[in-house]
Amino acid sequence: MLEYVKNLWFTISLKKKLGAFAAMVILVMGLSVAFNLRIMNFSLDSFNVILQDNSRCHDFQEALELEVSAFESYVRSRTQERREEYVLACVRTKRCLLSLPFSYSQIGQERYARTWNLRNGYESYSAARDLLLEMDPEEDGFVPELYRIYAMQSYLQNYARRLVQVTLKYGNASYQEKVSVFYDMPYLILIFSVVMMIIVMGLTRLLAAALVSPMMKMAHNARKIARNDFSGQDLTVPNRDEMGELVKAFNKMKHATEGYINTLKENNEMAELLHKEELEKIEMEKRLDAARLELLKSQINPHFLFNTLNMIACMAKLEEAATTERMIASMSNLFRYNLKTSEQIVPLERELKVVQDYMYLQQMRFGSRIGYECKAEVDPNRVLVPAFTLQPVVENAIIHGLSKKEQGGKIVIRIWRKGGSVIISVADTGVGMSQQRCRELSEAMQGSRTSGIGIGLGNIYQRINTMYKGGGLKLYSREGSGTVVQMTIPQDAEMNPAQQ
Repeated sequence: MLEYVKNLWFTISLKKKLGAFAAMVILVMGLSVAFNLRIMNFSLDSFNVILQDNSRCHDFQEALELEVSAFESYVRSRTQERREEYVLACVRTKRCLLSLPFSYSQIGQERYARTWNLRNGYESYSAARDLLLEMDPEEDGFVPELYRIYAMQSYLQNYARRLVQVTLKYGNASYQEKVSVFYDMPYLILIFSVVMMIIVMGLTRLLAAALVSPMMKMAHNARKIARNDFSGQDLTVPNRDEMGELVKAFNKMKHATEGYINTLKENNEMAELLHKEELEKIEMEKRLDAARLELLKSQINPHFLFNTLNMIACMAKLEEAATTERMIASMSNLFRYNLKTSEQIVPLERELKVVQDYMYLQQMRFGSRIGYECKAEVDPNRVLVPAFTLQPVVENAIIHGLSKKEQGGKIVIRIWRKGGSVIISVADTGVGMSQQRCRELSEAMQGSRTSGIGIGLGNIYQRINTMYKGGGLKLYSREGSGTVVQMTIPQDAEMNPAQQ
């Protein structure tokens, strides 16, 4: 019988072999899962009943205590807020009471009696409690009735504690009854797992004999052929399926390959010469392609950067990534403004828009640590200012002021008219600077020395003084409180001739 099964196994097709193996594995896995689920359900159901009973009793006890506390608060001060708390506490207590198990066959005589006492006692207590709340606190019988309600609450709390004790006692007894079964479960699982492993190993050996062993033999002979070693006998396997046919075809290809190798050796020298020429040709083409690539790179202009950022922003919008879309749009606006603005004078609206985009990116970086506010008492579209004026000042405020302060801070831009000039104030609540450092910067600006001021602030100061008659930049700061940069830009006066 065993020999017949073995011959039958080597005769059937590979598809049927794999199907039979898959079916057996699925059957073994199904049995294993069903067995483990059965054991798990038994364990979980047992513990779940105990835990649920304990949880419901504790929930009722806690709800009753909260109701007593809410009742006392409401009696002392009958405000709308405390009445709402009291009503919610009563509703929760009633719901928890009704959720307590109340089936005699399931919970037993003692727990049933305790639960019955709680239900009836709470019903009487609820009626008396509601009648008390309808009374006027000034009536003669209010205080005695109030103390009677307190006594009833105490009785109910005692009943609830006793119910919790009885439930815990019942749960412990139920657990002790099943603990022996729980101790045996690991051994049952171990035995069942060993049996399943033996079955799977047997099936694996059968499949390996029909598939893996012939494949290993062919792989060994293929490695010998790769080394131009055609010695050795042809492969023989007991398979009479597709694998047997594959082995026969392999033997035929082995002999055919041996003949092809001999022919290839004769043409090897000619092929090497042709190969060298081809390599030289490919190398020349690579150099030509590299030159073309460098030419294309030199033709790339900022439009590629803006178009690419816009494309990424569109993709973010399609993917509903609004924050990413806005960050990319803000970065694109900054690049476009920096790379494509060639005017000396621009509307204030454009400068404020650049600052807004820059602050959005910084707020994404620092989060709630950085705040921003702009108060413009002028029409930004009708005010002209030097290009690249506001953003460097705001950047200095973040780098040298807010970023060094652990709790962060805020930047406030205020713009107003004073006579024929526009005053732009950029204030931050950062770390500030010492009075000595502030005087050094002011003296450097008054003496037309920008080497000690910094690239951003010095450049702005120099441009304002050069472009405008009567323009200027002032610096105010206090260590630990922040810094204010105030720029005065005339609007009615003529520009210096060199800047017109």
